[in-house]
Amino acid sequence: MVTNEAIERGSARALLSDFIALTKPRVMSLLLVSAIAGAFLGAGSTPSLQVILGVLVGGALAAGGAASLNMAYEGELDRRMGRTKNRPVAQGRISARSAALFGVLLNVAAFIVLVLMTNVLAASLALAGTALYFGLYTVVLKRTTTQNIVVGGAAGAVPPLVGYAAAAGTVDLAAWYLFVIIFFWTPPHFWALAIMIKDDYARADIPMLPVVRGVEHTATQILLYTAVLSALTILFGVVAGVLGWTYMVGAAVLGGAFLWYAFRLVREPGKPAAARLYKYSLLYLALLLVLVMVDSVVA
Repeated sequence: MVTNEAIERGSARALLSDFIALTKPRVMSLLLVSAIAGAFLGAGSTPSLQVILGVLVGGALAAGGAASLNMAYEGELDRRMGRTKNRPVAQGRISARSAALFGVLLNVAAFIVLVLMTNVLAASLALAGTALYFGLYTVVLKRTTTQNIVVGGAAGAVPPLVGYAAAAGTVDLAAWYLFVIIFFWTPPHFWALAIMIKDDYARADIPMLPVVRGVEHTATQILLYTAVLSALTILFGVVAGVLGWTYMVGAAVLGGAFLWYAFRLVREPGKPAAARLYKYSLLYLALLLVLVMVDSVVA
């Protein structure tokens, strides 16, 4: 026999699970890796444990807060897309007001943690990332232009600046290069996903590039951005004095594979090739960031 206490425990666990889902934990993981890579680069070696913990905790709170604000604003839109229709606000399990309040509280907590454990610059950059993602991308760009993910991609490129500032107390050219690399990585990555779920975006009336200009045009744009990205990663190894041959060789190999997947998509524009590129893009960025961390210590 199921007791009332058991039902309440189950309800509490379900509610906790929904609030965790508001933070988009899968997306958060790659953002945190990029922030830690920025910290290694800023320290020119292994950052202190306090900096690492501050970046991880503060970064997770800021990223989760931005995601929660996004879901609070897009509940109705999420209901119209297969990929997002089961999100907590879209399903009505959490109200938009509660999700918005949760997002604000997480960002306040992120600022406090980063100030106490690192510095004001890192904390301010974390809030700037939230403002870019929610204010610029979600509210302004997403429903108005095919270049939404290009300009809005700046939000996803902020975490390495946060990590760098946390370790170095400033943001210099090397940090901005890492920002630019992630900025140029975002369109190939996200446009590949947009090709995969093009029909979803069309039903929701979101002007993603594959919906408005077609898959073939999008595949060509992906190839162009990937070529620029590959060149930038090599140039970064030359500019950033803390990186050496481990990074340079690894970046060249990873970039070559990315270009191969992009060429395949141009030759076979469709969901299967887009899915392969999308999956590789996640591995690509993760490995590139690991190379930055390793070579920051080794070199």
